[in-house]
Amino acid sequence: MHSVCFTAETSSNGVVERDFIVGEVPGVLWSPASGSDHAPVVLMGHGGGLHKKTPALMARAHDTVTNWGFTVVAIDAPGHGDRPRTTEDELARAEFRQAQAAGDTERFESISVRYVTSLAERAVPEWQATLDALQKLPEIGTEVPIGYGGGISLGTAIGVPLTATEPRITAAIFGGGFFVYEALIEAARRITVPIQFLLPWDDEHVDRQSALALFDAFASKEKTLHANPGDHRTIRWVGVDNEFLARHLGRAGTSPA
Repeated sequence: MHSVCFTAETSSNGVVERDFIVGEVPGVLWSPASGSDHAPVVLMGHGGGLHKKTPALMARAHDTVTNWGFTVVAIDAPGHGDRPRTTEDELARAEFRQAQAAGDTERFESISVRYVTSLAERAVPEWQATLDALQKLPEIGTEVPIGYGGGISLGTAIGVPLTATEPRITAAIFGGGFFVYEALIEAARRITVPIQFLLPWDDEHVDRQSALALFDAFASKEKTLHANPGDHRTIRWVGVDNEFLARHLGRAGTSPA
């Protein structure tokens, strides 16, 4: 079993940022500068083609730390960010470019489903190993509430099977903006924790009905759909339940409601 190896540390605006490696997987841990031992932990996944420190993800992480006193974790998905690309990664990227250049939407979708399925199969055990290692840290421990705040796109394509597999996750935020396939629907049917689902209503690539089918598949007794106009890159989220994770994980030093 791997341990956390911290490689860098910075601090700004009340948030401590620590880069780490677990095995060969690079990640980053954000926590309150004032210290908040055993605070709830939120796992955040990034979008396709992006990485663990995109401006949007970092903004969400800082907001989560400063508003709720949570600890936030992000790792690079396979073939993304600071991770080397495999032959499979390079081939998929080349096929994406060819399909886009040819305007072949059916082939683009087929490549996306195949590649994202592979990424999820690799990423889920990496997330679990990262969580195992982080829970050995004295400031985190094994009893902290854990949520998934993965946003949309690849973060959800990985987050859904992760949440379906990982019993330590007790609430999750997912979203549309990616192709929905049968394995993802099957994983959603195994999820019973509270869910908040964000749907870009005008996504230019993904059929709205497939995203609604995914939402419908979640077996959670508590699940909420937030739909706003726009695609998944330019949408401005309005009316989202910003207290969702705090309500289900509890604020730092408190128990969930």
